[in-house]
Amino acid sequence: MPAEEFVAGWISGALGLVLGHPFDTVKVRLQTQTTYRGIVDCMVKTYRHESAYCLAPFDLIKVRLQNQTEPRAKPGSPPPRYRGPVHCAASIFQAEGPRGLFRGAWALTLRDTPTLGIYFVTYEWLCRQFTPDGQTPSSGTVLVAGGFAGITSWVAATPLDVIKSRMQMAGLKQRAYRGLLDCMVSSARQEGLGVFFRGLTINSARAFPVNAVTFLSYEHLLLSWG
Repeated sequence: MPAEEFVAGWISGALGLVLGHPFDTVKVRLQTQTTYRGIVDCMVKTYRHESAYCLAPFDLIKVRLQNQTEPRAKPGSPPPRYRGPVHCAASIFQAEGPRGLFRGAWALTLRDTPTLGIYFVTYEWLCRQFTPDGQTPSSGTVLVAGGFAGITSWVAATPLDVIKSRMQMAGLKQRAYRGLLDCMVSSARQEGLGVFFRGLTINSARAFPVNAVTFLSYEHLLLSWG
C-alpha cells in the first residue's frame, strides 16, 4: 500500500512538525547565539519579543528566520531583516549567490544519513521488545518507542546539527568557514568539545512528544486504512 503509507507518513510528519517547531526555534538559537542563559531564558525572550513563528535551502531559510530577534509590531523598532520565506530566499541569493542557498548542505546530509537509520532501527527494536509475537504494538508501546527513537537519533545528530546551523549563519555574520572540518575545529577550539552538544536538552525534550505523535498517528492511519 505505497499510496496509503505515503499519505499516512505525510500527515503524521506534518503533525510532528507543528508540535516540534517552537522547540526547534529555541534549539537553533541556543546553538548559534550566546545571548541566552539557557532554555527557559531563550523561550521567555522569544515569546516576549516576538511571535514564535525542510533539503538544504528550506532548512537554511528556516534557520535564518528563526534567528531573527527583532521585535515585531513595535513603533520605532528596526524592521526584521527578512519579511518572510520568499524574501529571505531572495536576499540570500542576492547577497551570497546561488551557493549561499546550499550553505551547510553537506553537514545536513551527514547528519541525516546515519541518524534516519538509527531512528527507524530503534523504533522497530523497541516495538518488538515490548510486543508479544504475532501481536500489533499497543498505542502505549508505539508512543514510548517513537519517543525514545527520536531522542536516540538526536543524540547522534546534535553534533552535526550544531555545525550545520553555524555554517548556515556564517554568511549572515560575514564569517567564512573554509568547510565543514574548519567549522568543527574552530568551534571546538573557541568553545570546547561541549559546543557539539549544545541544544541536546531541548532536542531531546522536543524529540519525545514529536516522534511519539508522529509514529502513533502513522500506525493508526495505516491500521484504519488496512
